[in-house]
Amino acid sequence: MESIQQRVWGEVDGKPVTLFTLRNKNGLLVKIASYGGIITELDVPDRTGALGDIVLGFDDVTSYVKSSPYFGAIIGRIANRISGAQFQLDGVSYQLAANNGKNSLHGGLKGWDKVIWDAKAFDTSAGPSLELSYISKDGEEGFPGTVKATNTYTLTNENELKVEMRAETDRLTVVNMAHHSYFNLSGHAAGTVLEQVLKLNASSYTPNDPALNTVGGQVAPVTGTPFDFTKPKPIGQDLKAAGGDPIGFDSNWIVDGPPHELRDVAEVKDPHSGRVLKLKADQPGVQFYSGNYLDGTLLGKGAAKYPQYAGFCLETQRFPNAINVPAWRDQVLLKPGKAYTSTMIFSFTTE
Repeated sequence: MESIQQRVWGEVDGKPVTLFTLRNKNGLLVKIASYGGIITELDVPDRTGALGDIVLGFDDVTSYVKSSPYFGAIIGRIANRISGAQFQLDGVSYQLAANNGKNSLHGGLKGWDKVIWDAKAFDTSAGPSLELSYISKDGEEGFPGTVKATNTYTLTNENELKVEMRAETDRLTVVNMAHHSYFNLSGHAAGTVLEQVLKLNASSYTPNDPALNTVGGQVAPVTGTPFDFTKPKPIGQDLKAAGGDPIGFDSNWIVDGPPHELRDVAEVKDPHSGRVLKLKADQPGVQFYSGNYLDGTLLGKGAAKYPQYAGFCLETQRFPNAINVPAWRDQVLLKPGKAYTSTMIFSFTTE
């Protein structure tokens, strides 16, 4: 089989959208759209060797444009929430679109998940790769500075999906990119992920401030709370105790270890299929989200209904709302001549 294939997959904003298929030497397969850099399919083997698609998504680009909850997308310019949809930089106040209550979420009304990226696919010694690039102009969604962003996906022959992000700017701005696949290791249409077993290498987290509906600077240990995944446990075990509206996990954990070194972040095991996902990354935080807002109304691939908790997200990131928290501000500031970088490595095995 060819390691790289591509085809036109419709159009958005009058521009063609390309769907790329990357296949490694072991038969693993990932499909990625130039619209939003969205991973639309990811086929990995179960313990019997049978390939299954483990990411939630849609069959056509029109559905992503119409109603996607960020399935599989590149998130930018700023992932997660900015309280009050505003921040200050060099004495200037910037007002953003409030698209999540009073807050700005995932880059605003038309974040990087909703634009068409320039794309080029090529083979590397590690495996097939797709480089996506986008120029976010000064003032886009209210943010200062023109930012050149790249996102490179590589499906390695070691059965890893590598996600490498980079951004540069021509003036002081804020950047915090993330990857937003919803995983279900039993298969995208297999129901909920509540029995899948998660371990997070994080002994503390940043609790939400109810007044802000995002984090406000507080740090708390996970010990003795529903947020303790330092020892593996089913995602559903303490889900109700985590609270929230809707109920479930949607918080930022502080990954143990040096904040910008590549290190173990998470491991998820599915007792049914035997699939194991391990995540390494070099960011200070990880947003673990248990698909709380899914409610069965979205018709996914093959007309699958995605119920609440049908997928989980592991989004490594700088901390949410960091620009409005003095102790965290420097995490998301990007200056001319400097580069923002982020690496995530998802590896897939079985047991």
